[in-house]
Amino acid sequence: MAVPLDGADDSLAPYNVVAIKPAITSIIVATITMTMAPFVRKNVVYSSTYSAKVFPYFFYNEKGRIWITVPDDDLRRVAKGGSIDFTGRAISEEGDMRRVDGHASPTGPLTGKIRVRVFVTKRISLSYDTTYDLRGGPSPALALTPKPAR
Repeated sequence: MAVPLDGADDSLAPYNVVAIKPAITSIIVATITMTMAPFVRKNVVYSSTYSAKVFPYFFYNEKGRIWITVPDDDLRRVAKGGSIDFTGRAISEEGDMRRVDGHASPTGPLTGKIRVRVFVTKRISLSYDTTYDLRGGPSPALALTPKPAR
């Protein structure tokens, strides 16, 4: 009996670490810059830390943890050039819980555009448009390519 090799080289390793570029959004009286450390994937959850700087109201600055859920099937869709939606949560160092949702669209094999919405309250959200870079490394199939004999 033959086993299909369709998923044999389908590795999700390049998706293990995702770097999100800093993003800026504005509200009527302030500008908020969101900076996130690279997201690291464990199972279906990406987690990171964030820093939100509010100008000119520095006393509203916030730091915390953020995590989003992206199932393997969604990552495979991205690998084929498709867009995905995701959801998650953030919690500030003060304990304020925030709902997070977003949309990611690949622009190349290792890059893409991303929109992240962070809900400050049930009715108020901040939207950030930025880009991402995959930094999880080569797929195992590429890493195991034998060197030519000398």
